[in-house]
Amino acid sequence: MGTAFIATAQVDTAEPPPIDPPPAPFQHPPIAGPLRILTYLYSFAPGGVERVAARLHAAWSMRGFDAQVVLADARVAPPQPLRATRQVGLRPAAGQLAGFVALARGLPAMIGVERPDILFCAGNTYTALAVVLRLLLGRKCPPIVAKISNCLERPDMSPPVRAFYRIWLRIQGRYIDHFVAMAPAMRDEIAQRTGVAVDRISVIPDPALCAGDLARLGAARDAASRGRPGRHYLAVGRLAPQKNFALLLEAFARVVTPGDTLTILGEGLERASLERLAASLGIAGAVHMPGHTDPLDRWLAQADVFVLSSTYEGVPAVLIEALAAGLPIVATDCCVSMRDLLGHGAFGAIVPKGDCAALARAMTTIALDDRAVVTARRAAAAAFTVEHAADAYLDVMHTLAAPRRARVAGRIDAPALAAE
Repeated sequence: MGTAFIATAQVDTAEPPPIDPPPAPFQHPPIAGPLRILTYLYSFAPGGVERVAARLHAAWSMRGFDAQVVLADARVAPPQPLRATRQVGLRPAAGQLAGFVALARGLPAMIGVERPDILFCAGNTYTALAVVLRLLLGRKCPPIVAKISNCLERPDMSPPVRAFYRIWLRIQGRYIDHFVAMAPAMRDEIAQRTGVAVDRISVIPDPALCAGDLARLGAARDAASRGRPGRHYLAVGRLAPQKNFALLLEAFARVVTPGDTLTILGEGLERASLERLAASLGIAGAVHMPGHTDPLDRWLAQADVFVLSSTYEGVPAVLIEALAAGLPIVATDCCVSMRDLLGHGAFGAIVPKGDCAALARAMTTIALDDRAVVTARRAAAAAFTVEHAADAYLDVMHTLAAPRRARVAGRIDAPALAAE
């Protein structure tokens, strides 16, 4: 996977310089040479954050920019063919903790050698490493752009842990140069929780799709035959507490009738407990959990209703895919962006988090294939394409990188001018 960088780097641990807010609106300043963007990930293991990072990386590379992805564990193939990917160490570091350590050890030396213009932090999972890199590298650290991929309220946390988390968000605001909100409603949440000015936050719809995906998902659903008896519900996500599939199983158990099915696509540590719950509720025969599956085309085409039961989310990429297919949606009010995503109820039903009765009721009462609503859902999904997002990110990155590149160019040109 290329040269391994595992040597200890000599780094500057001085206090980082004050972060200058970029001007608005963003424009491409005249910078010589292609912008160098480094994205770091633990692996390409199934996850929406990693899929979107790969999609952006491919788009930046196709536009001629020097984009590379550095992984702690490169054994999992990327979701699409990518150039310039490598593993940070000689041996893969599996798991988030081991990956964090491997990247924290290896990235400073790599950054010192290759001097990227921008570090891209692909989601909340990676912000801790962004802060560590800023502390280790000090003034030598390139500007960091961090996409906020999840809710910052974190209702799943206990009050003491949530209090500590809010302090941690303020620390992020001090050391991360620029934040990206995936929907307009997230911008105020980020500003409030991190303490940064709104001119350090850009709104860029999450690129869960490309233009071709919009056409493909819609065509697959239009061509599908859904004449089976019963209602067929679909949910997608890691089998983890955040997704609250236990609530979904309980809601399904309340409304299931002969012929109804519930399919949950995903894998995770909660598989055994969810299977036991389904058996105890008497619905095991109607519940299918085939594991992680990608792409989702045929599942979205065949389902009658997509259900999202999460406790918290950012902007769920799979919900955008469901919109692109035109699928009826039932979702919990699990993030500040949900009402905008579902057209304030025009594109699907929104129910309170954790309310089993409301979720069950919406699952049985939501209208199925209303053609006008299907068209509106697909139009809403069109905002979430990589064709739009890749250029919007590049505008932000160019503006942040310009002062640093100008300073470097000035240091290089000064000796030449003195010699003339």
